Amino acid sequence: ECNYGGRVTDDKDRRLLNTLLAKVYQPDALTDGFKLSDSGTYAIPTEGDHESYLNVISKFPMLPDPEAFGLHENADITKDLGHTSLLTETLIRASGGASGGGGGKEQLVAKITNDVLERLPPNFDIEAVQRKFPVLYEQSMNTVLAQEMLRYNRLLDIVRGSLLELQKAIAGLSVMSGDLEKVFDAFAIGQVPDLWMSKSFPSLKPLASYVEDLLARLTLFTDWYRNGQPPIFWISGFFFTPSFTTASLQNFARVNQLAIDTVDFEMEMMGMDPLAYPTPPDVGIYVHGLFLEGCAWDKDQKTLCESRPKVLFEPAPCVWLKPVLAKDVLVKKTYACPVYRTAARKGVLATTGHSTNFLMMMRMPTTTTEDHWTMRGVCMLCSLSD
Repeated sequence: ECNYGGRVTDDKDRRLLNTLLAKVYQPDALTDGFKLSDSGTYAIPTEGDHESYLNVISKFPMLPDPEAFGLHENADITKDLGHTSLLTETLIRASGGASGGGGGKEQLVAKITNDVLERLPPNFDIEAVQRKFPVLYEQSMNTVLAQEMLRYNRLLDIVRGSLLELQKAIAGLSVMSGDLEKVFDAFAIGQVPDLWMSKSFPSLKPLASYVEDLLARLTLFTDWYRNGQPPIFWISGFFFTPSFTTASLQNFARVNQLAIDTVDFEMEMMGMDPLAYPTPPDVGIYVHGLFLEGCAWDKDQKTLCESRPKVLFEPAPCVWLKPVLAKDVLVKKTYACPVYRTAARKGVLATTGHSTNFLMMMRMPTTTTEDHWTMRGVCMLCSLSD
């Protein structure tokens, strides 16, 4: 296995570097004109003198095409959007946020504050939830529901408290503290305050989209409390998703009197419409709400396929996570697709031992090699950035 400058920090890094090396470290690389990219723009030159190599290099594009790295042409759009977003954000911060005088900015922030406060539901009643969904040995999902509601209550306390304090400060009824001023400035440029993000689920969304996302997540658990466990879960709505997936494995292990470390998920790709699954499976869980980046999904063949031009993200199919004994997982031609909570594709290890961003490897059916999709940088995302 390879280690490059300390940058190989996990198995995903190692897989990518091994895939890149495998393209060059092979017998065919010794043949004249060996192609390093599909179009042949990048190829190993024939043996010659120093001048001939410089001549070949001079013919390469000044700005490398995505194919030089094995990426789809859409990667150029992603790169440009990233640069534009960074430039815009920097200019907004440098200019001090919203245009107009101080009064105009205060009116804007006051309106945002009032709107969000009006839409925020009350905190979850944890005691009522635990009475209706008590802790049961054979049903770990009840514990997941209560724990998720507790996490969202903590976030709601921070959000609601900061909004109420900001209302008073804008009205001149209290002093604008340093933390409140940061909240004010973030609202003025349409960003989520750091105060919220310190207790929040990972998100790269701007303020308006973040609030919509938060309300949708709260609705998920409100409906669960009122109507019972849903037949298909919106996996993106969980604050701490590993507890949810582990609970499904734990239910299976306890019913069958197995050690939980001997079971794993078998993953079956289903249709695109979550409403087509009104009843839960006998074993495991149905999930939806994921997005594919770097590729598309062939609905007819139920396999990965190349991205459509200028389409950066594609909805992923609903997935049946079916617990089975790890030794019984069917061996198929699949791509081990990393699932991330946000498009940042990076995180840190929390005190629980789980990454704050990476969730799991989803085994996706493919008709081509796993190396192809590794080079494409294919992954699944729980949440987009807009």
